[in-house]
Formats: sequence, C-alpha cells, structure tokens
Amino acid sequence: MSKNNRIHAINSIAERLPDAPSASLPADASMASYGEDVFGEKEIRAFMPKSAAAKLLATVNDGKPLDPSIAADVAHAMKEWALSKGATHFTHWFQPLTGGTAEKHDSFIEPVGPARAILAFSGKNLIGGEADASSFPSGGLRSTFEARGYTAWDPTSPAFIKRHANGATLCIPTAFCSYTGEALDSKTPLLRSIQALTKALKRLMAHFGQPDAHVSVTLGAEQEYFLVDRGFYLQRPDLLQTGRTVFGAAPAKHQQLDDHYYGAIRPRILKFMTEVETQLWKLGIPAKTRHNEVAPAQFELAPIFEDLNLAVDHNMLIMEVLRRTAERNGFECLLHEKPFAGINGSGKHCNWSIAYGGRNLLEPGTNPKENAIFLTVLLAVIRAIDLHADLLRASTAGAGNDHRLGANEAPPAILSIFLGDELSAVMKAIETGTSWAARGRTKLKIGVDTLPPLPRDTTDRNRTSPFAFTGNKFEFRAPGASQNCAQNQMVLNTIVAESLDALSDKLDAMPGDFNANLQKLLQRLIRAHKRVLFAGDGYSPDWPKEAAARGLPNLPDTVSAIAPLKAPANQALFEKYGVLNRNEMVSRHEIALEAYERRVRIEGGVALEIARSMIRPVVADEFSKLATAISLAKKDGLKVGVTGLKALSLKLGAGLDDLHVKCERLDKALAKGATKEVIAAMGDLRRTVDALEYLVDDARWPLPKYREMLFIY
Repeated sequence: MSKNNRIHAINSIAERLPDAPSASLPADASMASYGEDVFGEKEIRAFMPKSAAAKLLATVNDGKPLDPSIAADVAHAMKEWALSKGATHFTHWFQPLTGGTAEKHDSFIEPVGPARAILAFSGKNLIGGEADASSFPSGGLRSTFEARGYTAWDPTSPAFIKRHANGATLCIPTAFCSYTGEALDSKTPLLRSIQALTKALKRLMAHFGQPDAHVSVTLGAEQEYFLVDRGFYLQRPDLLQTGRTVFGAAPAKHQQLDDHYYGAIRPRILKFMTEVETQLWKLGIPAKTRHNEVAPAQFELAPIFEDLNLAVDHNMLIMEVLRRTAERNGFECLLHEKPFAGINGSGKHCNWSIAYGGRNLLEPGTNPKENAIFLTVLLAVIRAIDLHADLLRASTAGAGNDHRLGANEAPPAILSIFLGDELSAVMKAIETGTSWAARGRTKLKIGVDTLPPLPRDTTDRNRTSPFAFTGNKFEFRAPGASQNCAQNQMVLNTIVAESLDALSDKLDAMPGDFNANLQKLLQRLIRAHKRVLFAGDGYSPDWPKEAAARGLPNLPDTVSAIAPLKAPANQALFEKYGVLNRNEMVSRHEIALEAYERRVRIEGGVALEIARSMIRPVVADEFSKLATAISLAKKDGLKVGVTGLKALSLKLGAGLDDLHVKCERLDKALAKGATKEVIAAMGDLRRTVDALEYLVDDARWPLPKYREMLFIY
C-alpha cells in the first residue's frame, strides 16, 4: 500500500459531489408500501382458501397449534404470491450458532420432461428442508461425518421477499436442528423459552383469578452502529478482517464535546438512513427512530416493540439491511462492539416486557389488583436477575463485548437492576410495612384499596445500569451490537419462568387470605433479593468492591462469563423448562469458547501482519532518512536543526526497537495458542504502534487515522 492511498481517499471524499437525494416517498405512499414484501394477514387471506387461511391465522395470531393439513395450501399461496413479487427462488432462512443468518436458495423450477419445466413449491418444501449440519458450529453435537440437519418452518414469523439487483428470493423463517432433534440454532430455544414463560405466567395469573388469556412477550431492540467511508475501510486490514481497529492513536478531538449526539444528521448519512427505512418498511419492520449517537460516526436505529420472536428475526434483517445499504452508498457499516478504542462502543439495548390478555404487566395498573400483579411480576423479575445473573451475563459474552462492557457509557459486567427513586421507595415501603411518604398514605398494602397509585414512567435514567426499569419495560443494556438478541432473550424468559413458578409454589403452600399472603411473600422477596438493586454509578471504582460484598458475580471476560453454562444447577434449570438439554448447554459453551479464541487469534495475526509489513517498513525508512540527514549535517558542519533531528531519531529508533520486541512477543504467543498472552501482547504492541503514529511523517503513515475515519464522510 503506497503512502498516497490514504491521502487519495481523503481527496476523493472531499471532491465527491453531493449525493442526489433518494426518491423520497410522501408518508401516505410509504405507508401504502409498508409490509408489501411480507406474506402477512392480507396476503394470506388473498391467496389462500378461506378455511385454510383461518387455521393459519389462528396459529400466527393466537398461538394455536398448526394444522398440518393446510401445508399444501400455504405452500401454493406463498409460491403464487412470491412469483407475483418477482421471486425466482425460495430459501429456508435460519439462525445457526454463528451469530448470523443462513440461507440456501432453490429455484421454483421443477423439470417435467426433456426441455420442459414447471414452477412448483410443495407443502413438503415449505415445512422442512435439509442442510449440512456438520458445516455449522455444533459444539460436539454433530460429528463431521454426521452431516444431516433439518430446517423446520416457523409459522409465527411471516415469510418475506429479499430483493437483490437481479431478482428476489422468498425467505421462509425456520428453526434448525440436528438429525437427533437437538437445537443447532438460536430460534429453537427462543421459541421453547417463550412457551415456558407463557405456561409459568398463566399459572401465576390463575392465583389472581385471571381467566386464561394470550401471553405476549415483546422486544424493542435499539441498534447502534458506526459508518466509515469505504475508501478508508478498504485500507484497514484490521477492519476488513476483524471489524475493529487493532491500532489507532486517539485524535485530539473525538466525543469530548458531546456535539455529535442528537446533532443535525449530515445529508449523505440521511440519504443512507432514508434508504434503510424504505427497505425495512417494505419488510414490515417498524423502524421508528434514527439519530446520531454519542461517538462521532456512530448512529442508532430503533424500531417499535413487537412480539419477541418476530422482533428477533427483524433485528437480524435490520443488521443485514444496514450493511448492504451502507455498501451501496459508499460506506461500511461497523457492527463490532468496539471498532474504535477510547470512544463509545456499540450496544443493542433490548427492551423486554410481557403482556397478559393485551395488558402490559410491567406497567402500573389503574386499580389495586392490577398493581398487585404489577408488583408481583416486577419482583419475580428482580428475583430472577439476582439468582441467575451469571446466566444472563453469559448470554452477552463475546470477544467484541469484552472491549465494550464497563467503558464509555456501556454498563459494567456486574449485573444489577435500576428501579428509579419512586419505585425504590415503593419497594422499601413494602419491605418495612411503613408508609410511603410520597403519596401521604399511612400504610402500603397489596391488593387492597389503600395501595396508592404507582408512578408511571417517572423514572430517571441510569446509563451505567445493565438492567434498568424504564416505566413499562426492562432495558437490558449489556448485549453487544453484533449479537443475536435471541440468546439473551432466551435466558431472560427461562429465568423469569423459573421465578414465576417459584412464586406460584409459595402461594400454593400459603393457606388463608390471598392478599395477606401475597404481601408477606413480596416482603420476603424484597428482603432476599434487594442486593441486586443498585442506583449508583456503575463506573465507580467502589462498585466492584460493594458488589462483591453483596455477593453479586463479576464476570469481566468471555472465558469467565460462559463458565456458568457448564454448572450442573444451570443445566438442570434449562432442562427442567425444556429450553436446552445438558448436551445443548455444553455445546453452547464449546461454541462460545472456540469462537472467542479464534477471534482473538485472528486479531493477533492481523495485528502482527500490519505491524511487520506496513508499520515497520515506514518507521525504518524514516529512521534511515533521519540518520542520513544527521550524517550529512555533521559532514557539512551545520549546527542548527541537528539537535531536533537527533531527538526525533532517538525516539524513532527506540520505537523501532520496541516494535521489533513486541512483534516477536506476539508471534510467540500466537505460536503457543495462549489466548491471554495474545491479548496482552496485542495491547503492548498497540501502545508502541500508536505512539509511532504521532512521530512518523503524516503523509507516510500507511493506515487511515481515527481523525479521518471518524470525521470525514
């Protein structure tokens, strides 16, 4: 890479003519196209026989078991609709344990004789497919020679059209499992966990005399991301291969002034965002909010809440649309949790809530019974987080998130819950049986008229809290931007289901007045689990000490964070609820550990390659030229400037020696395969390279710098 490439990229961006605006549609036209590429209720009714459509919609909307007899009708309707949309192929779209999505395209063409074919799509094609399971991560569930894996249609997530430059493909959301029935994907255990939570909640609601009703678990996933110009991206081997910069000196200005957050969106970025939203709306994805994030070149997209399974599928599509649209607009979308050191990382804030019969149970009610239910569910969640914080932390583990958690607005790795002042006061009043001064009542009782109105969305935010109550939902802020929401939501559903069942068990064993028993139970719950409630600064150096004194787990890195997956008690919990069996739990530990170690080794290899083949030649050449200049100056008897040349030469020479030593150390660590040593050696090498960036002639430095990537676009 020549010394002119970086400068050329800067000049190309500077000379670029303003992008022509997208063909922006008026709001009513945008709504007319909303969901047009989704096989939704309107399409089901239009393309299917009436009776078959009613049966499918009962499964989609009400969670009724799927009637297998309608498979042929559904398949025919999907095919006809997809063909009308220009589709030529279909695929089972699934989420293997790679963290991304997968698809294998088959055409609708079926030969019926020499040079003769028809367009066909059968019920068998719809319901199931086969994929090579040995080629996906399985953590030992499948041997290399055991290749068979199966995809199974998920009717609760609608089929959709994925468009490309030369056509379109019908995508059918599916689960993915092995020949032996074990889950090889993220969707299968997520669906199992929703079922477990539904059963546990219905059991609890029966104690309150509530009739059987539909349970809806919802998610709103706020997606953060960075955009950099592809002219810079293509000159950064580290970004190309790892998604983050392994080197890069801090610029004088980055996010200190907070001037990027919610700032006016630049035209080129706004054009990109508009194109993203247009595509998402056609896919029925309710993209609602767009804005600049805190770090320069960082942005956020947030959709409206949806049913959990659909929201997870939609978030996977959001990430794909962001990446593809960025490339078309001359950007690269970076979803890594920490692409740039020293500034904000990117998270995926998962806003979780649960409803029963259409009423959000995490929203204070309008009468004593509703408020009693609200407080019971709230305390069930608090109990779940306190007892199973290790499992929830494990769901956020990953090499990228290790760089993010606990730094620059990301929450710490210690799981705690923030309730806000007023709700904390309510908890205190229940615990002690004393009055709640804010409402002027003499005593706070559960389930009776003396319970005062509870606060609605009057909670301040605590951005250092990993699990915060925000008025009618919990915001889980620890997941990383690149991670599949299904992992943490599966864990959250399961541990809350266990907690709800534990409360039901207690109520079953308490004869007498229900409200009095409930008051006693909630009082005990607060006393037993209040240690997980924390309203202070999660970045404070005192918090880890206090958390340790409280007995809260602190799992700061991936290796320690995923260890709980091997604990027999945790395996028994997931097995009890039918979400994951012991083998599936062990496999997920093996997959996470292997992915972590591989990513670290890749990063180490890229860092070593860049340092040796790109940085060292430039530094050596500059040092050599300085030495020659000093020699000539002495020969000519010059006294002015020699001192400065010598000082710079000494710094470059020392840096060159240090670079050699650090490269050798990293090389040896990579050869040993020692992950911790690789990480430490990379950190040492980075400090040396970043110091050299300040010394080497700017025109000769081979890598695009932070000051360019973060501000020139």
